[in-house]
Amino acid sequence: EKEWNIGLGLTDNDQYDEYLALVEYEWAPADRLGLEVELPFSLHYPVGDNGDAPGNRLNSIKIAGQYTFWVSEKHKTSMAFGYIQEFELTNFSNYGAGKLFTGNIYNPFFIAAKRLGSNFHSLIYTGPAIAHHYSDGAIHTSWQINSNLHYMIPGTRNFIGLEFNKEFNQGDFDMTIRPQLRLDVADNMLIGIVTGIPIKRETERFSSFLRLIYEPGN
Repeated sequence: EKEWNIGLGLTDNDQYDEYLALVEYEWAPADRLGLEVELPFSLHYPVGDNGDAPGNRLNSIKIAGQYTFWVSEKHKTSMAFGYIQEFELTNFSNYGAGKLFTGNIYNPFFIAAKRLGSNFHSLIYTGPAIAHHYSDGAIHTSWQINSNLHYMIPGTRNFIGLEFNKEFNQGDFDMTIRPQLRLDVADNMLIGIVTGIPIKRETERFSSFLRLIYEPGN
């Protein structure tokens, strides 16, 4: 299996609007093993005369791997572990002026997925994101616990679902609810649509994201 993902998104913040874009390639070189390379971009524009926006940049070079170590047809359950490595990059305006890479993010994770009945699917994703900044050597750890429930429309690859993104960050708790759907528009092409509704975030408001998924023929 293999697929290309192209994504475009918008996040409304207090001081600025953030436009997101990504290019991602995923493939499975062996049974139960998935690999991924992703390039996520972010562009920021101030809101109003007093808005203050970060610089525009290619956020990182992200590589990831996931291995599904247990599958039970009897219990309709699978479990996997994986690892995401991000090489963080500086703003476009700083290219050529110093260090291109500004730090690393180390993100081991665990996933448990279970099918509920014939068409409902549930999943839990959890793990720490350990950020290491080169400038001062600081190491910062946050924990992510994401859960979701999807309903697969019978006879199709379409689904509708609800995802809960939860983050614990040095005593601070944030959660965003993400209604989402996926539409099968051709034999090898799908479209994913996600909105983000923050429940407890001090600066982020509504967000939306559109993902185009292309599956090349094997």
